[in-house]
Amino acid sequence: MKRTAQNTYELAELLGLSAADAAQMEIRSDLNDKIINVVAQKKLTHEQVAKLTGTSRTRTTALLNRNTQGISTDLMLRMLGALGYRAKISFLKAA
Repeated sequence: MKRTAQNTYELAELLGLSAADAAQMEIRSDLNDKIINVVAQKKLTHEQVAKLTGTSRTRTTALLNRNTQGISTDLMLRMLGALGYRAKISFLKAA
């Protein structure tokens, strides 16, 4: 029977990954979503985002197309900051 994941923790379990891996995937996905939303809201081009954030257009395009392989969480946080936002992290006890 084929199982479908409803969230990052279920996906991690299906892939045989740890809860820590799931948490990292969730944080990176949330960061990526926010960057994409801010760029769309500000109606910026990929080139404008790259210049504003101090990274290459190639990496910017990859991130905005949800291809974050090879893009660090630190870079994502710096990009968010350059776009005028900062991340606020809350902690919950793992189930």
